[in-house]
Amino acid sequence: MDQSLKSPGQHALEDAFHRLFELSRAEPAPDLALRLDRLKRLRAAVTENEARFEAAISADFGHRCTTETVIAETMMVLSEIKHAAKHLKKWMAPQRIATTLQFAPARNRLMPQPLGVVGIIAPWNYPLQLTLAPAVAAIAAGNRVMIKPSELVPRFSALLAEVIAGKFAATEMVVTGIEDDIAKAFAALPFDHLVFTGSTRVGRLVAEAAGRNLTPVTLELGGKSPAIVDRSADIDQAAQRIAYGKLLNAGQTCIAPDYALVPERSVSDFAQMLQGHMQRMFGTDPDNADYTSIVSDRHYARLEALVADASDKGARILQAAAPGDANWKAKRKFPPTVIVGATPDMAVMQEEIFGPLLPVMGYKDAAEPIAYINAHDRPLALYWFGTDDAARDEVLARTVSGGVTVNDCLFHFAQINQPMGGVGASGSGAYHGEWGFRTMTKLKPVFYRSRFNRLADLYPPYGAKIARLEKLMRWLS
Repeated sequence: MDQSLKSPGQHALEDAFHRLFELSRAEPAPDLALRLDRLKRLRAAVTENEARFEAAISADFGHRCTTETVIAETMMVLSEIKHAAKHLKKWMAPQRIATTLQFAPARNRLMPQPLGVVGIIAPWNYPLQLTLAPAVAAIAAGNRVMIKPSELVPRFSALLAEVIAGKFAATEMVVTGIEDDIAKAFAALPFDHLVFTGSTRVGRLVAEAAGRNLTPVTLELGGKSPAIVDRSADIDQAAQRIAYGKLLNAGQTCIAPDYALVPERSVSDFAQMLQGHMQRMFGTDPDNADYTSIVSDRHYARLEALVADASDKGARILQAAAPGDANWKAKRKFPPTVIVGATPDMAVMQEEIFGPLLPVMGYKDAAEPIAYINAHDRPLALYWFGTDDAARDEVLARTVSGGVTVNDCLFHFAQINQPMGGVGASGSGAYHGEWGFRTMTKLKPVFYRSRFNRLADLYPPYGAKIARLEKLMRWLS
């Protein structure tokens, strides 16, 4: 792009990147002490400003339940930092790798090295956690970090920029602006690795922009994550746990159960139980402080349209308030909604919901849920409820998803020793714990030749010696 056509924001973005890039090449391998110091400073940035982050996020949403921010964001980030600091020395150590017999007594080592500069494009739904959890992995791996927060949470983004600037030099970690020109230019920078969390549609655009620089990407996307209620399940228990998984953050969660597949004979009972649990958890009053607002008027209108479309196409709508209720709408809180008798032709079954709506579909036999899931994009998460181990294992073996929780929702995400990532249209790559460290590290194989090894026998001129060596190598292989 012609430099004269670039905005001041784009120039500042490129200048910030080049500062990080140049230092990442001049000082490519920060030692353990420096990495631990950076993690310590990041922890202080969170703990010293916890209340400010909670207030900023709530203001951006209109209302964000403080408990949900603490549990799903603050504690997750602090856990990631603690885990990384505890295990970092081990992760950084070169690994001994077995040497192929014909090359003995040579040695192999796998040497972890920082990639350089990691870019993070963060979403709005969990702005603290989905910004800083990847940053923890990047810092632990010895990288420098550039963060682009979401434009839908401007107060949080401004606060994050202020806090990070107070704890980190601009050559270590920097938070950019959220303007349109910066958003479009960010993914086009030649990062050494890029992490994007957001929609599949935008993820494709990010991957395309990164691909021009051959930048490897970790894409944490979304999609339609199913909850299968097996015939062996306790229907009421499943309804309670699905209600919680759906309504955390008012459904604005990438791994929220997107729809439920329930035995046909149990659909009506399940829907009533689900609605009952939703009301017991969050009441029927939009002033309930435990219930989070929808992030914007546009997203609220999108949810209204999904419900209207389902109703027009024959679904039965169970809702805590009348459609368009002014009290709910004024606070941008969308009433928890069960859509009974959802069908594949409804818009609510064709796009990720990202809100407090749960379509319920019935099935006749155990093969139907598997066939339905496999006929669509692979989901980011899958939830299975029941006590029949054989039925559970059949679903696990015959479906592919980013992650699974059995007999509950969401909690596979909180397992710090397990990778978190999607598959196919729901994402690629993974992070959390050591998985994040490895994703943002170059594991460089190094071969140390021994002076006692006869590798010189491979050099020309060839003759009888190579024939003997070839015979030996074939035998060893």
